[in-house]
Amino acid sequence: MRLFFIGIGGIGMSALARYFLYNGHEVGGYDRVRTPNTQRLEEMGARIIYDDDPELIPELFRAPHQVTIVYTPAIHDDNKIRTYYRAAGYEQLKRAQVLGMVTQQQQALCVAGTHGKTTTSTLLAHLLRSSHIGTSAFLGGIALNYDSNLLTSDSSTYIVVEADEYDRSFHQLHPAHTIITSTEPDHLDIYGTEEAYKEAFTHYARLVAADGLLLLHDQATFELEGVRAKVLRYGEIESSDYRYSNICYEEGELYFDWHHPKGVMKKVHLGTPIEINVTNATAALALAQHLGCTEEELRAGLSSFKGAHRRFERRLNSPAHPVLIDDYAHHPQEIEASLRSIGKLYPDTPITVVFQPHLYSRTEAFMEEFGRALSHVDDVILLPIYPAREEPIPGVTSESILPYLSSPQKKVVEKAQLVDELKEHHFSVLIMMGAGDIEFEVHKVESYLLSCPR
Repeated sequence: MRLFFIGIGGIGMSALARYFLYNGHEVGGYDRVRTPNTQRLEEMGARIIYDDDPELIPELFRAPHQVTIVYTPAIHDDNKIRTYYRAAGYEQLKRAQVLGMVTQQQQALCVAGTHGKTTTSTLLAHLLRSSHIGTSAFLGGIALNYDSNLLTSDSSTYIVVEADEYDRSFHQLHPAHTIITSTEPDHLDIYGTEEAYKEAFTHYARLVAADGLLLLHDQATFELEGVRAKVLRYGEIESSDYRYSNICYEEGELYFDWHHPKGVMKKVHLGTPIEINVTNATAALALAQHLGCTEEELRAGLSSFKGAHRRFERRLNSPAHPVLIDDYAHHPQEIEASLRSIGKLYPDTPITVVFQPHLYSRTEAFMEEFGRALSHVDDVILLPIYPAREEPIPGVTSESILPYLSSPQKKVVEKAQLVDELKEHHFSVLIMMGAGDIEFEVHKVESYLLSCPR
C-alpha cells in the first residue's frame, strides 16, 4: 500500500504516517517546513517534499488507484498538491477517516474533550504499557516517556486514541471505551454555537460500544439520550464514581487519594506535579483499572509518568536559573487551570507568562475570558495571534485582550523582540503558553535563561 500525506508534519498526521511505515507500507508526503517530526519520518523511510509543487512529487506516488491520499483539514483546498491529486482522480481521505479505519481493527480507547485529552490519553497509554495489559497508541503529543507520538504493540488488542472534536473528526472513530474530559465550547468557527458543539459530543457518545464504558467528567454536560455505553462520572465531587481528594505537595512532589467504587488508593504519587493533572489522572486510572490493571501497576505507572511534550513541560528546573515551563494551553479554561496550578506549585514567586493567542475566531469569541484567565499572574506578555488556517478578522488582535487584563504589567511584543523584552522583566518562573508557533521560540528563550542566574 502506498500513501501520500498532505500535511505530514502535523502531530496527528505524523503518528499515522509512522504507523503505516511501521507496518511496511510506502509513505510519502508534503509539508511546508522540515521539523523534528518530519526528520524522524524521513529516517524511517518516508519521502517528503517541502514545496507546494506537484512537479516534486516522487514518481512512486503518481500512480492513480495505487496511491491513497491522506490530508488534514489544516491544508486549504487551494493547495497545489491537493489540486493536482483531485484533478487526476486520486482518492483523498481525511486523516480522521483513516484513523477511523484503524480503530475498527482493534479495541479503541478514545479520549475526547475540549482540553486535557492529550495528557489523559498519554497517561492512559503509559499506565497500560507499564502493566501486564499493554497497548498501542496514537497520541496528540510526544510522550516524554517514549519520545514518540506513536506506540505500537504486537501483543495487545487495545489502542489508545486521542479523539479530536475539530471538524467533527471524532465522529469517524469506533470507540470500545471512552473518556470525555470537558465540553466547554470551542472551535466555534466550525460549530457556530455552543449547542451545536455539544450536539457533536452527543453524537460521539452514541458511537461507544454497547458493552463499553463512558467516563464523563462531573462538570461536562450534554444530552446522553441514546448512549448505549455504561456512563460513570469522575472528578472531585463526592457523588462521582471516581474522584480525588487530599492533594498535597511534599518536597516538590504531588500526592493525592484516588477513590474508586471498590475503595480508595491512599497517597498515590503523580510524576507530573501539577494540580490540573490530578483530574486527568483520575480518569486514566479509572479506565486502566476497568481494563484490569492492578493497584501495584497503577501506582508504579502514575509515579513514573513524565508527561507529554508542551503539556506543562519543565524545560528548566534548576535552582541556578529561572524555571521555564512550556505549555500548549490555548483555551481560557485551560489557561486558568494551568496558571492556578503553577501558582500553587510556586507560591509567593514572581511569575511571567508569554502567551500567543491561537486563531482569530477563538480570540474574538473568548477575548474577555482570555483576559480573566491570564490575570492570575502579575506579568503578561502577549505575542501576535497565530492565524493557523484563518484569515485576519478586522479589529481582532492581541491588543484586543489588553483591556480585559487586570495584571499590573501587560504588553504585546513581536516574536523577534521577545528575548530583548524579557531582559526588562523580573521573574523566577517563566511560562511559554500557546498552541501556535510559539514552540519555536522556546529554545531561544531557554538559551537566554541559561545565561541568567536565578
